[in-house]
Amino acid sequence: MTDTNSMPAGGIMAIPGQIDPVPVPRTAVVDGVTPRADGRIDLMGLPRKRIAELFEQAGLDAKAAKLRAKQVFHWLYHRGVTRFEAMTDIAKTMRPWLEDRFVIGRPDIVEAQHSTDGTRKWLLRTADGHDFEMVFIPDADRGTLCVSSQVGCTLNCRFCHTGTMRLVRNLTVGEIVGQVMLARDALGEWPKAGGNMAGLDEDEDEGSYSADGRLLTNIVMMGMGEPLYNFDNVRDALKIVMDGDGLALSKRRITLSTSGVVPKMALCGEEIGVNLAVSLHAVTKDVRDEIVPINKKYGIEELLQACADYPGASNARRITFEYVMLKDKNDSDADARELVRLLRHYNLPAKVNLIPFNPWPGAPYECSTPERIRAFSNIVFEAGISAPVRTPRGRDIDAACGQLKTAAEKKSRAELERLYAEKEAELGSYRLGCPVTFLRTNRH
Repeated sequence: MTDTNSMPAGGIMAIPGQIDPVPVPRTAVVDGVTPRADGRIDLMGLPRKRIAELFEQAGLDAKAAKLRAKQVFHWLYHRGVTRFEAMTDIAKTMRPWLEDRFVIGRPDIVEAQHSTDGTRKWLLRTADGHDFEMVFIPDADRGTLCVSSQVGCTLNCRFCHTGTMRLVRNLTVGEIVGQVMLARDALGEWPKAGGNMAGLDEDEDEGSYSADGRLLTNIVMMGMGEPLYNFDNVRDALKIVMDGDGLALSKRRITLSTSGVVPKMALCGEEIGVNLAVSLHAVTKDVRDEIVPINKKYGIEELLQACADYPGASNARRITFEYVMLKDKNDSDADARELVRLLRHYNLPAKVNLIPFNPWPGAPYECSTPERIRAFSNIVFEAGISAPVRTPRGRDIDAACGQLKTAAEKKSRAELERLYAEKEAELGSYRLGCPVTFLRTNRH
C-alpha cells in the first residue's frame, strides 16, 4: 500500500499524468481498510493474512483468528456469499459476532445494460459516491470481463471517450475485486451450495454453472483508467483473483493493458506475472504524441524496449499491441510496414489487435474503411505477425473499446438518483443471497 506518511497535507496524492503530476483526492484507506460510517470493517479485497489480523484485533486469539480467516476467505471468494450467516461451517454463535464487526461489500449498481450482441455493461458506484463502469463480453469459447482500475483517467488519449473524463481517484483493492465478484454474481457462477444463483435468467439451468468460471473465463484490465498508475491496488487485487483458494483464475487468463507507463512495466511482470497488452496506436513520434500523449514522456523506442524486457514474454505468451484504426491518421501501408519493422527490430513476440475506431459524440477522428483495415492487416500478416481485426462489441450501449465514459456524465443527476434509489429498493429485500438480482429484468 502507499505510504501514508509521505502523503502531502490535505489527503491529496500525486498520480503522474502524461506530462505533469495530477493531484487526486484519495480515500482514507489504512492498511487496506476503508473506514465505514457504521464502524464495521469491509473484508472485500483483503487477503487471508490481513483478515486474520483484523479478527485478532477484534478479540480472537491468534489460532482462532487464523482458522476463522481461512474459513471466511473461502466463503467470501470461493462461494461468493455476502452475509456471515450463510457460512454454515462457522459456529452459529460466531456468525453474529462477525456480523456486528465486519461486512462483505460490493460496489453498488446504479444501472445495468445488455447489448443486442450479448455484451453487458454496469454503471457502478463507490461508497463515497463516485461512478465507474465494467463490461462483460461473451464469446463462443470464452467470456471476458473488462475491469476498471480508476474513476476517470489522466492519460487523455484523443481517440478515447474515457480520456475526456477527469481523473477522480484510484479504485481500491476491494473495488477492483468487487467487479469480478459482481460479474460472477450476475452470471450465477458460484457453487450451488451457499452460492449466489439469483443472477440467472429463469430459462437458464443453474446446474450447468460451476466455480471454475465456465462463462467468465478471462479478465482484462482494460476498463476505465491506467492500471499501472494504480499499481499497488491492481497488483493486490489480481493476487486475490489468482489465489487458488479463492477465485482461482490463472494468470494466463488475465491481461493488463497499459498505454506505456514504462517504469512500472517490469514490476508488472515480476510481481503480477499476467499477460501484457500495450496501447501502441501509432508508429511515429508525431502521431503517437498527438493521440497517446504519454508518448511525450515515454517514447516509442523506450516503450518497445520495455516490452522486449518484459518478464515472461515468449512466443507462447506474446505481448499484444493494440492499434486503433484512425482514417488517414495511422492506417497507411507505410504505417503497417513501419509497425512490422519496429516489432522485428526489438525481436518482440507479438500479436497486433487491430481495433476499428468506435465513434462517440465530438470525437476528432473517423474509423478507417474496412478495405484500408484489411490491407493494413494483410501487410502485417504477410510478415508473419498475427494481426486480427477485433469485432466491435457493445457499441449500442457505449461499451466498445474506447467508449467507456460513465453514464453519470450522460444522464441528469436527478435521473441517476432515481435509478439508484430503485436499485437500492430492489436490493434491500435480497442482501443475503445475491446483490444483483435485478440484472435479469433490466436488460435493454
